Amino acid sequence: MTNDEKILIGSHISLKAPDYFLAGAEQAASFNESSFMFYTGAPQNNRRLPTSIMKIKEGTSFCKEHGMDLSTIVVHAPYIINLSNSKNPDVYELGKRFLGSELTRVKDFGLSLLVLHPGSTLGASPEEGIETCASAINEVLDSDNGGVTICLESMAGKGNELGRSLEEISEIVSRIKKQDRIGVCLDTCHLNDAGYDVSDIDSLVKKFDSLIGLDKLKVIHLNDSKNVMGSGKDRHENIGYGTIGFETLSRWAHEKRFSSIPKILETPMVGEKYPYKKEIEMLVSGKYVDGWREKL
Repeated sequence: MTNDEKILIGSHISLKAPDYFLAGAEQAASFNESSFMFYTGAPQNNRRLPTSIMKIKEGTSFCKEHGMDLSTIVVHAPYIINLSNSKNPDVYELGKRFLGSELTRVKDFGLSLLVLHPGSTLGASPEEGIETCASAINEVLDSDNGGVTICLESMAGKGNELGRSLEEISEIVSRIKKQDRIGVCLDTCHLNDAGYDVSDIDSLVKKFDSLIGLDKLKVIHLNDSKNVMGSGKDRHENIGYGTIGFETLSRWAHEKRFSSIPKILETPMVGEKYPYKKEIEMLVSGKYVDGWREKL
């Protein structure tokens, strides 16, 4: 970054063999990113390679050499963890064990932010899901002293998803005993699809601060949406090609109240090409290029 180094922004990066964390950091740097997010393994299963082979020392050195602060690099927990599930005890117990192991893995990388989907109630009431989720997080954190912050992600409201409203997120957060270990990740696409007007940043910040506290906002997923506000569908779109639009997302990127919060793009690939370098260039400069996607 040259002109606006204060914008803390990156994208979802894959850790590819054989260099894993080093390869991820190198790819992030090639996109001119000041932060990035990754999964420590496939998000759809619980198979995990040992962190000892993932070139953590080399990746850490690269991050430091290229001005990437480890405290702002994000790990995303796998989708299969469902702590709001009170219907299937075996899956619930697996989720708790898996979350505990992921916290350890995040610590192995020397990182401190883990984004977690609250999960699905599978038809139980939201109140039951909230209590189930909070109880699981408390149990996991009781056995973990690694210092990693669990960041509950705001969701779009598909099916029986928990976390479709700031009120639901607030209810979970308020039940966590170790308050220094819990935070929130806001996703602009999810907020839009859940019915929030993300163009009104002031109102959203005011509501978030009153319900949860702005100090709990640890990560932002900066995504456009394929769907109209309130659709409840959760389909990300490239920056400027969705219903949220470039102007609003650029204001999120430049919002001073979010300056210390990593802003992570999870926008779709353009064919086999990564869009992130161009999207970040436009967001940092505040200047949109019409038809950029077709010119990649």
